[in-house]
Amino acid sequence: MKRREYLGIDLTPVIDVVFILLIFFIVTSVFKKDELALMLDLPEANAKAVEIDEEQVFIELNKNKLAIKGIEVSFESLEDNLKEIKNKKKPIIVRIDKKVEYERVVKVLDLLQKYNLNNLALVTNEAKSKED
Repeated sequence: MKRREYLGIDLTPVIDVVFILLIFFIVTSVFKKDELALMLDLPEANAKAVEIDEEQVFIELNKNKLAIKGIEVSFESLEDNLKEIKNKKKPIIVRIDKKVEYERVVKVLDLLQKYNLNNLALVTNEAKSKED
């Protein structure tokens, strides 16, 4: 009588596939960075850096578009979003493209003032020193 040998499942290929999938997801995942929606060319300034935390509200403004918390909105939607902010001390971070018309900037600042959101920071790029 012949004895049958037990054939076990080889887990090596399964482990290889799991590691390949893990590497794939790590490499292709998008890391969250500041909830930015618009590509802006910021003006330069010599101001000190401000630390960013989770509770801040980001508003971005360029020549044609407006975004809050990384989502493009209209001025009416921006006003609705600002109405919903209960904590009036919450930091508001405003990123404005350097080519935006002054009228659009004033419109955003008026909305912030209307809802008593005065903890405001304007984001700029660090100025390059000219050492010749």
